[in-house]
Amino acid sequence: MSLSPYDRPRFYDDALARGRHRDIVGGRWDETGRAQMALLLDAGLKPHHHLLDIGAGSLRLGCKAVPYLDPGHYWATDASRALMLAGHRHELSDPARLDPAHLVEDRDFAYPGVPDDITHAIAFGVFPHLPGPALASAIAGLGRFARLEAVFFTLFLAPEGAASHRQKDGVVTHAGRAPRHVSAGHARAAAPGWSLSRDDRMLPRGQVLFIARPPGRAAPGSHP
Repeated sequence: MSLSPYDRPRFYDDALARGRHRDIVGGRWDETGRAQMALLLDAGLKPHHHLLDIGAGSLRLGCKAVPYLDPGHYWATDASRALMLAGHRHELSDPARLDPAHLVEDRDFAYPGVPDDITHAIAFGVFPHLPGPALASAIAGLGRFARLEAVFFTLFLAPEGAASHRQKDGVVTHAGRAPRHVSAGHARAAAPGWSLSRDDRMLPRGQVLFIARPPGRAAPGSHP
């Protein structure tokens, strides 16, 4: 199984040294951040909620969520804390509004140091870069947040067994390397006991948005 491109030696160091903190997380930086914020607002995110941004990168969502949320209510994780700190330096309109201690390096979806009062979590464009088991690990790790209402995550979907697949937006995805796709069945199997629904909005690059709610906290009228 091939590694994520983010695992290449000195990947982050070299890109950050060239000032490419936006490029590291892919194209359509501002468009994608706006799409993330819009879906959270549509889902009912309010300033008093506590948001966990998984795979936050250079804060393309954070630069929009931090001014909206009450101070201290945004937390972020990523495989590279240096990347998040670059976003903190360059992308926040008011860096003092976000304590850098809220930017947590985490490669294993253990969410170390993230407080228990998280109510919403989002992982946008994360899993297409990671091996298939990563989604299940991320969902399992979120189980400790007793106040969690929902986690929003995106995937590329393809028919079961497809080695490669052209998405609606033209990008070609693969079963064995990034950008990766999975089947809808894989998404369901990764969140056992959770209520899983699919949102049909158009997202950058043809990703599909899923909403998973912990056992006992399903949204009225939701369907798999």
